[in-house]
Amino acid sequence: MANNCSKIFFFDLDGTLLTSEKKISPKTLNALKKFTDAGNHFCINTGRAIDSAKAVYSGLHLDFKGSFLCGSNGTEIYSVDDEKYVYKTGVPLELVPKIMELSEKYDVHCHTYNETHIVSKRNGECMEYYRRVIKTPLIVTDDVMKELSAPPSKMIAIELHDHDKQEKFRMALQEMVGDKLTLLYSNPYYMEIFPSEAGKGSVVKRLADYLGIPVENTFAAGDEQNDISMIEAAGCGIAMINGTDLVKKSADVITHFDNDHDGLAEFILNAI
Repeated sequence: MANNCSKIFFFDLDGTLLTSEKKISPKTLNALKKFTDAGNHFCINTGRAIDSAKAVYSGLHLDFKGSFLCGSNGTEIYSVDDEKYVYKTGVPLELVPKIMELSEKYDVHCHTYNETHIVSKRNGECMEYYRRVIKTPLIVTDDVMKELSAPPSKMIAIELHDHDKQEKFRMALQEMVGDKLTLLYSNPYYMEIFPSEAGKGSVVKRLADYLGIPVENTFAAGDEQNDISMIEAAGCGIAMINGTDLVKKSADVITHFDNDHDGLAEFILNAI
């Protein structure tokens, strides 16, 4: 456990901590090492599932003591040091087939996840686009429920060409699920579907509480709509200059440089 003098920094991945080439530059990496060497905590807080966050963490050869991975917009919190989940929730199983059925009615691609795979009814253009970056293996099946032994961490709806169609689906889905689920765009094409008690902002509160870190010692950086809750929840919320206008409005500060030019390095060093 942390003492109340330590700090924790939450990072979105794409467009924030990672460059356009999906790497962390040497300058930013060095800043992170100094931050964690000082006894502070590093946390990836992403819309990606935990297995994908783990793949990024190990693929970038990160090895920071006191690291956490928070996946699927706050539905999973994993301690790297302890190799265990400290929190886990999911989309209620009874809602999964209803959401899939509604997505087919609106002709919007929708898939979900089990512990090891993406689970989808189809493997078309949207899935191919998604898996350019997300390397999680795929199961294509007519019976999605057969592949789920527990509530999935999240679902995702993808529409690459017609945002109005995606919006119509979102409104119909919101009407169907009410306040049980949160529906948020993580980029212009991806709509994240996850339990309302989760969200990236809930991670800031849960993990700070778990570690005994006061909220004023929490930092969070992001660039997209699904980052707003954590930016608002943190003691210091940082918007990337390459982020959306909504994100910038919700932040305490905005970086001077984008994710391809070490925009976060100075903020990480200043947080030590």
